[in-house]
Amino acid sequence: MNLTEFRTHYEPLIQQQMAEQILSLSIPNSLKESMHYSLQAGGKRIRPILLLAVLHELSGEEHPDALKVAAAIEMIHTYSLIHDDLPSMDNDDLRRGMPTNHKVFGEAVAILAGDALLTYSFGIVARLQHVSSDDKVRLIDLMSVSSGAEGMVGGQVLDIEGEEKKLTLQELEQVHRLKTGALLTYSILAGGILAKASNEEMMALSRFGEHLGLAFQIQDDILDVTGTSEELGKTAGKDESSEKSTYPGLLTLPKAKEKLEYHASQAIDALHSLKGEQSLLLQLTQLIVQRKS
Repeated sequence: MNLTEFRTHYEPLIQQQMAEQILSLSIPNSLKESMHYSLQAGGKRIRPILLLAVLHELSGEEHPDALKVAAAIEMIHTYSLIHDDLPSMDNDDLRRGMPTNHKVFGEAVAILAGDALLTYSFGIVARLQHVSSDDKVRLIDLMSVSSGAEGMVGGQVLDIEGEEKKLTLQELEQVHRLKTGALLTYSILAGGILAKASNEEMMALSRFGEHLGLAFQIQDDILDVTGTSEELGKTAGKDESSEKSTYPGLLTLPKAKEKLEYHASQAIDALHSLKGEQSLLLQLTQLIVQRKS
């Protein structure tokens, strides 16, 4: 299937699943509105689409619980963006072309909405009806590692501590392996778990995720330099104003682009060890490398 057709089919279903999950909750209206506001703001939906693409490529079949896991992952990603935009973090006013959550609902509700999205995502996975208990434990365990102190949260701390410092390339890569790459890789591995992938396939998917995550972040760094706020849907030039180490800052823009191509090629090499053409995942890799926002 063509990637455009695949996304056109699944993105509304992901959006619908998230809306159904949140709007059905018996919770304070201000909290529900805040959670729903950031979930419906749009975005590339790269992580849930990666999960669904892996499942499609490896099994060729739909899974009755796949959209729920995909929605849970996007909720975790969205929580991270809500918190990332807070005054105590990146202090941003714009996200996905809209006012950031705390600008609309206030800092306290924004923090709690992020907390609620994170914790509820684990409940969604725990209550899956068509996944074995062992696989649910695997999904929850990997989710906690990728989104928590050993993954995204740990990477965020390293990112904050790296402000106003000149990190080495190795240190910068560690920040991005955790902050960006961990949850992205989880999306890929979760698709593998639902597809009943073999150990060899899971290892290849892990390598694919690691390099794809770095490619994703390098392109983010490049776009922060070359893009506009209108194109990005968020404030351009934020990395430089925050005195963060970036790939263009450490390597120069041309060398950062070379690094981007290297990690993209390594991600593609990892895919070649899987059975079949993996057309959707190859197209997704190109999308990440060539995106403008």
